[in-house]
Amino acid sequence: MFRSRLGRRRGTATALLAAASLMLALGGCGVSTVTPQDAREEGGSDDKAGAAARRVDCAKVKCIALTFDAGPGKDTPRLLDILKKEQVPATFFLLGSKHVDRYPDVVRRIAAEGHEVANHTWSHEILTDLDESQVREELSRTQDAIEKITGRKPTLMRPPQGRTDGTVSDVSEELGLAQILWSITAKDYSTTDTALIRQRVLEQAHRDGIILLHDIYDGTVPAVPGIIDELKLRGFTFVTVPELLAPGKAEPGTVYRPEKD
Repeated sequence: MFRSRLGRRRGTATALLAAASLMLALGGCGVSTVTPQDAREEGGSDDKAGAAARRVDCAKVKCIALTFDAGPGKDTPRLLDILKKEQVPATFFLLGSKHVDRYPDVVRRIAAEGHEVANHTWSHEILTDLDESQVREELSRTQDAIEKITGRKPTLMRPPQGRTDGTVSDVSEELGLAQILWSITAKDYSTTDTALIRQRVLEQAHRDGIILLHDIYDGTVPAVPGIIDELKLRGFTFVTVPELLAPGKAEPGTVYRPEKD
């Protein structure tokens, strides 16, 4: 996968088209999930590690997390300009091959500007199709590449297509990675219509939600200002995924997914 720019995008789109079956996939493999609300309650009020991540109290404030997969890409600097102007933090699940290794300065900037840098595997292989050593390679290679650039290994990962199982969870735990899924998607891999991407996100927006977008597709970054403006008007506060879980802390191997209202 991702042997060329066109092949990469087709491969990502094909993989993500199956995301509609995510609920069945998780249910069928026996992997349980934890909601942001549960994570906060389990963290309590005295969890120093979780409290350190807390800029706002999402138990009291209407929070939502903006996340971007499969970058960085050519449009990511423009996206970072938007986020900086709007003072909105985001979580970036980065691909290793032809992304992290191609745009190290952008990865460095993402971290420097206070966004959460996370792992989206090296080559976007579906992890549940791999054996344990291959899963470890997909995740650890990206961990090492990001650490080399930012000085810090990610603590969060998102499995491609949202596919996970016991083996993926075990390797994630070994590598210190919590698994982060989503509850809001614009399916921006299937359209370049900026207005439609914006509409889809706004129609699904809910408290404690995690928005999935991709900064590698042409229609996505132009949709972000309108999404931010409208959600702010609705009273939402944008947070990173660790902030959404605080004072709880994302536990390695655990799968986190919000419940829709």
